[in-house]
Amino acid sequence: MSERAWQKSSFSSPNGDTNCVELALTGERLLLRESERPDLILSAGPAAYRALLDGIKAGRLPATTD
Repeated sequence: MSERAWQKSSFSSPNGDTNCVELALTGERLLLRESERPDLILSAGPAAYRALLDGIKAGRLPATTD
């Protein structure tokens, strides 16, 4: 498997702390992973992520602090 260019928010700690969500693009897929669990990757197309974000913004899928 080729090395992916994972990105994280500029608000994340520059100290290398492993507590953030990371994103990568591959073809038509957007990949998400938790930096504490880099082996667990969520992959979906643009329509699925748009539906997720729209649902959160509309309050149908409330964000949690867990």
